[in-house]
Amino acid sequence: MCELIMLGTGNAAVTDCYNTCFVIRHENQLFLVDAGGGNGVLKQLKNSHLSLHDIHDVFLTHTHTDHLFGCVWVVRMIAQAMNSGQYEGVLHVYGHGEALSTLELICRHTLPGKVCAHLGVDILFRELEDGGDFVAAGLSGTAFDIGSTKARQFGFALSLPDGGRLVCLGDEPYNERAEQYAKGADWLLCEAFCLYGDRERFKPYEKHHSTALDAGRLAAGLNVRHLLLYHTEDKTLATRRATYSAEAALHYSGNIHVPDDLDVISLS
Repeated sequence: MCELIMLGTGNAAVTDCYNTCFVIRHENQLFLVDAGGGNGVLKQLKNSHLSLHDIHDVFLTHTHTDHLFGCVWVVRMIAQAMNSGQYEGVLHVYGHGEALSTLELICRHTLPGKVCAHLGVDILFRELEDGGDFVAAGLSGTAFDIGSTKARQFGFALSLPDGGRLVCLGDEPYNERAEQYAKGADWLLCEAFCLYGDRERFKPYEKHHSTALDAGRLAAGLNVRHLLLYHTEDKTLATRRATYSAEAALHYSGNIHVPDDLDVISLS
């Protein structure tokens, strides 16, 4: 069994859904990718019937608040579970050096000493280079620099149990440097800040983001099997699935997924 559980699907400023983050569940192992902007990640995990005690691998894409601060809470709660004997094993946090050093600095300045005592001991910050390999939840992955024009950001390509490949492009527009990972992917996870038709309302290009139309055009050009859209605005949640899918389908004829928070998607 291999599933993707969307904990959150929204961009940084949302209030009616949670910030974009997700879990990949492989058999009984959980791989958390980002954690949103606060302790709301704990509620999303609870509502998804996922236990922090089963998370042993985390990937932090970059230092923006809507991705980083939830990781502080994950570190805190896992360290407390370690202290009470409720967590077995080691927590590995993967990312590039800047992201990991920022996370560790915030943890050391804001969390209790009994929590920080685990940092570098059984909570390990595993720095990755561009093109660096890692293993999370028993799955092999390769991290890559997405070429962000803002904070440095890593995406990743993950080998799935059925031989497929899932590629996370982060939350910024596609850069051709990711083509070697993204082309022909079975699953492409791509940000879509809003509809192209709503570009004057939400100003995606001014904020260095893409639209559902852009994502559909990208997926067609990369010849991927499944396109999953996330990191959206939250003003059109009632119609988002239908309208984003329809706009992406103007260019892309493959399978389009526009999940809501807590949706579970089979990857096999």
